[in-house]
Formats: sequence, C-alpha cells, structure tokens
Amino acid sequence: MSQFTTDKDWLNWCPNPVKPDFKLPAGAIDAHCHVFGPGAQFPFAKERKYTPCDASRNQLFALRDYLGFERNVIVQATCHGADNSALLDALVHSNGKAKGIATVKPTVTDEELQAMDFAGVRGVRFNFVKRLVDALPFDSLEKIAERIKPLGWHIVIYFEAQDLAEYYDFFTSLPVTVVVDHMGRPDVSKSVTGSEFDLFIKLLNDNPNFWSKVSCPERISLSGPDNYTDVIPFARRVVETFPDRVLWGTDWPHPNMKSHMPDDGKLVNFIPKIAPTTELQQKLLVDNPLNLYWPELSVKTKK
Repeated sequence: MSQFTTDKDWLNWCPNPVKPDFKLPAGAIDAHCHVFGPGAQFPFAKERKYTPCDASRNQLFALRDYLGFERNVIVQATCHGADNSALLDALVHSNGKAKGIATVKPTVTDEELQAMDFAGVRGVRFNFVKRLVDALPFDSLEKIAERIKPLGWHIVIYFEAQDLAEYYDFFTSLPVTVVVDHMGRPDVSKSVTGSEFDLFIKLLNDNPNFWSKVSCPERISLSGPDNYTDVIPFARRVVETFPDRVLWGTDWPHPNMKSHMPDDGKLVNFIPKIAPTTELQQKLLVDNPLNLYWPELSVKTKK
C-alpha cells in the first residue's frame, strides 16, 4: 500500500476512454506520456509540487494497445524529481516499445548516463514553468547539454508563451536538438498571427534544431471539455509549417488537470483536425518520432 495521499483536488485519468474513430497509421507513436509510481514501489520525490494517483507502466501499455499506438515515449514526471526509477522500469519492461526522457541533476555520473542510454533514455527534460519549479535550471541545463551531446540525446523544455522572450537567447544557444513541450503553451485567446505566437514560429523557423510537440489541447484550450477548437489554428500552423519537426502525445495520465479530465480516445480523434492530410499524419505520428527516438527503425522503414 502506498504511503502517499493523493492531492484532494487531483483528477484521476479517464478509466474508460472511447474507442477512437480516427484510425492511427501503422506504427503510430504516443510521443508524450508519463508513469506515476506506483508510489509503494517507486516513492514520489520529497520536493514534488503535487502528489498524483498511481499510473503504472502496465496501465500505460494497456492504453497504448487500446488506442492503437505501437510505441511510447515516456517523459519523466516532476513528481518523481530526478529519481528515474519508475521511468527506467517502464522502459525495461516495454519489450523495446518505449523510449524515455529523463530528469537529471548536474551530479549525475557518466556511468549513470550510460546506463540510462542502454535502457532507452534519449533525452533530458527541463522545466521552465515558474509555478512548477523552485529555481529555473539555466546553469544545470548548460552543463548537462554538453555532457549528453556525445550520446546523441536531446533536450526537452517546458515553458509558457509569455516567458519565451525572456528565455529566447538562452534557448537558441543550446548545442543539441531541442524539443518544446506543447507549443510553448500559447495563449489561445490571442491571435494565431500575433506577436507572441509569431515569436514561437520564429524560434522554430530560425533554429532547425528545434522541434515542437503539438499535444495537450486540453491544457491550452479555453473552450471547455472535449471542445478544443480554439487550439486548432495554432497547432495546424505549426504542423503545416514544420511538418518534419512535430510530435504528438496523449500526455496520459494528464498531471495537474484542474478543470476536467480528458478522454484519451477523444484526444486521438482530435489529431486529424490539426494534421488534416494522410501525409501530415504519417509524419506527425510515425516518421518524425521514429527519426528522433528509433532512427535504426526509421532507416529500415525507408529502405
């Protein structure tokens, strides 16, 4: 039994998602999801900002199969801090169907990095959302970026749109591939061609090492549950402008959702609204994540 008590306002993930009407292309990859605990086996970090429900690897893999995905990219959740035990356990038990994004501290050893690489870790995530961290990780990111470069890993960054101008010069100085979570959380009450989102487009346009996830309409939308139409123009602009550098994921089990808990099947049905052609869907869900996380399979597929 877990020693942890879930936050009183915590919303548990949807237990019975609808079966998607949208048929995913063969080999589709959920490129952004998480595992939580179980807390009794993988304790949550003392410095965490939230205490979630359990969301195990087996439950994640069952959802993957139900929705029609073939693989997962599992992102270390902030509730586990820099203890990647739950993530690594999921990778080891995935039968090669999962890769990972870890959280590490500057004190991480080369041996630990090598072990994570062997298990399937392919990047490190840094959180720049000010309400979720005690200190912004500028110094540690610079040091770690240089250390992971020989491994071929990339950096994942999470920030909010209003802060991009402040971080822009620092982000663009990074010497590795950088993947931005959730389009930098644009304010969809503003114009899709306004100065704030234009700066994000400039970031991708001027820096070919930058990629973007077009996931999490449920976090960005102001429209309410299962009605994320206000996100469509933003996501489509990114997908259609940078078709070879976009990724999509469920974000299961949807940490820190306060207004509603999305239905993962309905999230899958949202995909053709932001990637309206078969070619764009193939790039978003298969080709791009293969290129980034399973390049050896990507080469085989293209032969």
